[in-house]
Amino acid sequence: MMQSDFNPQPDELATAHRQAATQHIHDLIREAGGALSFDRFMEEALYAPGLGYYVAGASKFGATGDFLTAPESGSLFAKCLAREIEGLLDVIPGAQIIEFGAGTGRLAEDLLRALSQNHQLPSAYRIMELSPDLQRQQKERLEPLARELGIQVQWLSEMPAERVDGIMLANEVVDAFPVTRFRVEKNRIRRARVRIEGEGVDWDWTEDLLADGAEFEIAQAHNLPDGYESEVCPRASAWVRELANTLRRGAILIIDYGYPAEEYYLPDRAQGTLRCHYRHQAHNDPFRLIGLQDITCHVNFSQLSDAAQSSGLSVLGYTSQEAYLLSLGLLDFASFTNTDDERTRIAKAQEVKRLVLPSQMGESFKVLALGKGAGISLDGFSLRDRTLSL
Repeated sequence: MMQSDFNPQPDELATAHRQAATQHIHDLIREAGGALSFDRFMEEALYAPGLGYYVAGASKFGATGDFLTAPESGSLFAKCLAREIEGLLDVIPGAQIIEFGAGTGRLAEDLLRALSQNHQLPSAYRIMELSPDLQRQQKERLEPLARELGIQVQWLSEMPAERVDGIMLANEVVDAFPVTRFRVEKNRIRRARVRIEGEGVDWDWTEDLLADGAEFEIAQAHNLPDGYESEVCPRASAWVRELANTLRRGAILIIDYGYPAEEYYLPDRAQGTLRCHYRHQAHNDPFRLIGLQDITCHVNFSQLSDAAQSSGLSVLGYTSQEAYLLSLGLLDFASFTNTDDERTRIAKAQEVKRLVLPSQMGESFKVLALGKGAGISLDGFSLRDRTLSL
């Protein structure tokens, strides 16, 4: 979206929140000596206590929020995942599920209901959630269900200290990890920082990146031209290594929008993949609505794959969301029944389109499966597996 096309009108309360969040960034910039690294800015804009986008109380998901996730579209996404998870629970007795960034708890609810129908519940369902407001919503939704099903649902503030057997889920999580933004300039790499500009903030660029650092290697490997701007996410690699250290046996499913490295750094992405979301509008100015808007970057799945394999994990599969869900029987789950009224039929058809059409989530979203332990195979990659593209 061009900047001129984006004209948000926050209400008075939202405006006050934005001003408080911006003041918080100003204070950090002054403490840092006049400029703040972009990854630190992104972290604070999203997660600063009481001020960051994900920890404030405004609605974020669904029609009344800023964007629509696959689980919020309906129950079909969860039913497909449940079919995959049932197979894993068969070969990993006593496995637990750990979900990262569970949103409103809709995916957890639909997963547990689908698994319970086939009498295949995990030993426990554990959620890693940074947002107090979202954790409250999740508890309201899931605690009655946990009592009904007789399953333990726990909320974690950090990774389990013990090694676990289980299935780890991360749906639209990695895209919100803070990133380093860089620019190629005269065969050198400059790193983005943030400085105060009037009542707001603006870009500031520095040359303090190592000449042999990850950004320089990316620029050389992909022959990035002068003026090319993009991102790299060291935290994503560190996160995968942490998961590998925690997982004794099981699988990790990462679902997000992104590309393998060869596509991530194509010439036509010379402005990077940084995007912001506010009330179902997308734009590319992270400084426009600090504290009110989501800030994301596409995921480099090659980077995740490399980090996984160097940490002792195997790549079990990589494909589009469309191919993954169809492999798991999406169309069977969406088939009409004799009791479906016209409204239900339309809703199912719309949900299928949203999940699999290339113009919606079907191609832009990818599924990466990682695993540890013998005898683990997945059905979701039977239709198409793009692992060789990583």
